Amino acid sequence: MTLRRTPFYALASAMGAHMGPVGGGFLSAQSYGDVAGEHMNTRAQVGVQDLSTMGKIDIKGPDAALLVDHLIVNHAAAMAPGQARYASVCAADGGIMDDLTVFRLADAHFMIVSGSRNRSKIRDWAMHHAAGRRAYVTDLTAAIAFPTVQGPRARDLLSACLTEIDLGALKRWHFTWAMFGQTRVMVARTGVTGELGFELFVPADESAGVWNALMAAGTVFGLRPYGVRAMFTLGLEKLYPAHGIDMDEGVTPFHVGTDAFIRWDKGDFIGREALSRLRDTGVATTWVGLWLAGDQPAPDNAGVYQAGRKIGHVTYSDHGYSVGSVLATAHIARETAVEGAEVSVDISGVQVAARITRTAFFDPLGTRLRS
Repeated sequence: MTLRRTPFYALASAMGAHMGPVGGGFLSAQSYGDVAGEHMNTRAQVGVQDLSTMGKIDIKGPDAALLVDHLIVNHAAAMAPGQARYASVCAADGGIMDDLTVFRLADAHFMIVSGSRNRSKIRDWAMHHAAGRRAYVTDLTAAIAFPTVQGPRARDLLSACLTEIDLGALKRWHFTWAMFGQTRVMVARTGVTGELGFELFVPADESAGVWNALMAAGTVFGLRPYGVRAMFTLGLEKLYPAHGIDMDEGVTPFHVGTDAFIRWDKGDFIGREALSRLRDTGVATTWVGLWLAGDQPAPDNAGVYQAGRKIGHVTYSDHGYSVGSVLATAHIARETAVEGAEVSVDISGVQVAARITRTAFFDPLGTRLRS
């Protein structure tokens, strides 16, 4: 099967992007040849990534809020137009089908942004549960290009590009509309890097002009594109769980620490009964971060040990370029998940020392997000 290309594919390729599959039937930039440099530039100045492969699922109609609230664990009906919220979509047994962002565009109009690999699954799930409701589900993924601009100079750069917007007044988890030249774009103060950042929703047929103008304006701000690999290392440093890596339908929000986003007071939703039982009984494992000794990342599913006993497995490991250490995430037995506790990780048959953390490796207080 031929993999689909985003509206920015040719432009990113011309800048040296190394393309690869990202799920959902798409190709996207894995890197631009220097993951460490892309990572550090986003932390120090400003980076741009093409996220157009992520699902953009439009839900509108008189029962739109009821449908979205039925699908997600967070509370869609409590949102005001212009607000965004993080949420999980769970199966009936509480397993996480995807973690996503919900945007309320109007009283009877929402957009769900899903992970790339889960786009079709979440679209079909929403369509299935829309049956019998006055709500209409449309996949707009191909119609909307999705560049994200992240880093401490993101606001400065976009202020030079956008009109009809006050970026300084735009709060995190909110969005509004602006003009980028002659193109009307939606601007959201969201992102997964842990930096001050904005995500742009751009009509696909006008996206090339926006990309080129952004790159031209970015030269004085240190703008540099980054790919999927740098996105994952940036998220790793912030201890953000990623679907398909740290979580899937075999685990619940309680296993990865996102249960705080469950709104029990909103009424029924898919998975509520199963999740309610787990709230009362607890779960056997907990998702944590690991500081690793040495300079070699652990392979996926590497065993985690304490006092000679296997207590869990690694979900992801890579270099934490901002903190100068190899990092990992892991699911481990709940009773062993103690801040600062010493463990070891099996890397190619060698027990490598590691230390547990329950807080972000980088900027644990989140001050950079509030810049």
